[in-house]
Amino acid sequence: MKQFIPVILSIGLLSTPAAAQEQSETDLDEGLSLMEEGARLLMRGLMTEMEPAIEGLRDTFDEMGPAFAEFAQTVGPAFAELLDQVDDLRNYEAPEFLPNGDIILRRSPDAPIWMPQDESGEIEL
Repeated sequence: MKQFIPVILSIGLLSTPAAAQEQSETDLDEGLSLMEEGARLLMRGLMTEMEPAIEGLRDTFDEMGPAFAEFAQTVGPAFAELLDQVDDLRNYEAPEFLPNGDIILRRSPDAPIWMPQDESGEIEL
């Protein structure tokens, strides 16, 4: 990344006009084309430097893909069932962790009354 600092600085210095010069339209067009070329060079350099990291991520995702699919198949239904039993997470206070490892989710005192219903529309008591 330190290699790009001199390049960016020199492009910036080349693209700024001298205070005593008058610029014609061709000078302005040339300055814009230099800036465009500098931006292209910068992006090309960034992509070249990032390519190994992107390839590493791609390899990691390829290796872990089947594990993620299995995780989604096993945990997904259980998580959906849990969400069916909870109306809105904003109606609950922060989790409380007990010394024995239990976790308590308390409903906020100002939360609206909620009664879970089963699929038949009946209220479970």
